[in-house]
Amino acid sequence: MGNDLKKTSKFYAIIKGKCPQCRRGDIFTGNIYGFNIQRTNYSCSHCNQRFEIEPGYFYAAMYVSYAMNMIEMISMGFATYYLSGGRLDFDSLWLYVGVIFLGSLLLSPLNYRYSRIILLHWLSPKIKYNPIFDKP
Repeated sequence: MGNDLKKTSKFYAIIKGKCPQCRRGDIFTGNIYGFNIQRTNYSCSHCNQRFEIEPGYFYAAMYVSYAMNMIEMISMGFATYYLSGGRLDFDSLWLYVGVIFLGSLLLSPLNYRYSRIILLHWLSPKIKYNPIFDKP
């Protein structure tokens, strides 16, 4: 009976990249940063929920990734401005370009993963959490 009350939190499922229906199975294979290339699983290993609901479903994740990337780029621009002492002359242009480009390049695997996770957990009306599947 105590096991029925123990449910996996949505926050944990989003951070760890778990299935939105059961919050147990992994959405991705591999790590974010590593030699094991991350790929999106076809379906959940725990509840068999298909992740790509329809053909081209993850194209919508590009919009989420774009929004994430713009927030990151603007934040890196402001951080560079404050850390460089407020320099905005032409000579410091390459500093901004370099920081923003390098930051975007380093954060691209994170954007790939979390744009799909956000799409599946928050923006997919067809996939709902089902506590029946949330059992070990």
